[in-house]
Amino acid sequence: MFGMLNPVSAVTSQLPGGGDGGDEGDKEKEEEAERERLEAIREAEDRRKEKHRKLEEEREGMRQGIRDKYQIKKKEDIVLEEPAMPDNPLMRKKKTPEELAAEAEAEDQDEFMKLKNTIETQINEVKQHIEGKCVLQ
Repeated sequence: MFGMLNPVSAVTSQLPGGGDGGDEGDKEKEEEAERERLEAIREAEDRRKEKHRKLEEEREGMRQGIRDKYQIKKKEDIVLEEPAMPDNPLMRKKKTPEELAAEAEAEDQDEFMKLKNTIETQINEVKQHIEGKCVLQ
């Protein structure tokens, strides 16, 4: 154990192009590999989106067939197509502090209203229970 060299550095220094020599070539290869990887991811995502679009078209055809068979009117689509999201999720529209405060306020109001309703129902139950036991003469 004493006096042993690091086996990884010993092996890489013996390889042609190993060690400290070919950093520029390695960087170019890594950049090319990264570009190919990103392109493959993009293509896979496009294929996935296309597959889901086709499936949704088939489902809509089936839905329309059912609507026609049972003479059901189609509900108007309230939600239109979502605007195209930018490729980079970091580029999406940021919420302003006012929007964030409004959302927090709405959540607080919802929690407050739930708590208020719960307390009111419990009070009403207690009132009914007491009225049932009390008999006025």
